[in-house]
Amino acid sequence: MKVEGLTEEMASLLAKGNVLPIMEEFYTIQGEGFHTGTAAYFIRIGGCDVGCHWCDVKESWDASIHPLIPIGNVVQNASEQPSKVVVVTGGEPLIFNLNNLTHELSQKGIKIHVETSGAHPFSGKFDWVCLSPKKTAPPKQEYYALANELKVIVYNRHDFEWANEHAAKVSDDCKLYLQPEWSKREEVMPLIVDYVMKNPRWNVSIQTHKYMNIP
Repeated sequence: MKVEGLTEEMASLLAKGNVLPIMEEFYTIQGEGFHTGTAAYFIRIGGCDVGCHWCDVKESWDASIHPLIPIGNVVQNASEQPSKVVVVTGGEPLIFNLNNLTHELSQKGIKIHVETSGAHPFSGKFDWVCLSPKKTAPPKQEYYALANELKVIVYNRHDFEWANEHAAKVSDDCKLYLQPEWSKREEVMPLIVDYVMKNPRWNVSIQTHKYMNIP
C-alpha cells in the first residue's frame, strides 16, 4: 500500500520497516480465538485494502492518517507491559515490512502474535499466526502452512462452506474457529453452535472483549 504525502526519506524508512503507521497501542485482554482471556499488548497498524463491509475498525483503512512511529518507540512501549505477549493487528498489518519490528520485539523476550487476512506477502517472525481469510482478498498460498489458527467470520450460511475450503489447506495442527460477525451474532450463533457440534474439529470464537467493554 502506498502511503500518500511522504517525503522520500520517510518512504524509504517505511519500506525498510523502520517506521510504521500506528493507529493505536493498548494493553488489554485478548478477546477472541485461541488465546481468549490472556493479557496482551496490542499494536494496531493503520492501512488496509481488503475492505470488509462489516469491519469494525474502518478508521484503520487509510494509512496516511496515522502517524509514522519509529519501531524503537513501539518496542519500548510493549516492553514496559506486565505481559510479554504482543498482538500485531490492523487494518492489515502485513501490508508493511514487519521484519524489524518482530526482530526487536523478540530481542526483548516478547512473544509475538499476528492477526492477518493473508492477502499480502508474509514478513517478520511470529510465535503465533492467526489467519482470518476474507472473500474480498483471499490469502496467499504461503499462509496455509504458516497458520497456527484459522479464524473464519460467519456472516451467512455460505460461510461454512467457504470456511471448510480454507480448513482443507491448513495443517492438521492448526486450530479452527468460527466466529459470528458481531452485527449478525443473534442470527448466526445458533447455526455456528449446531455446526461445531456436528463438526467438532471446529471451535466457537466469540468477541468476548465486546461483552467486557474493553478494547
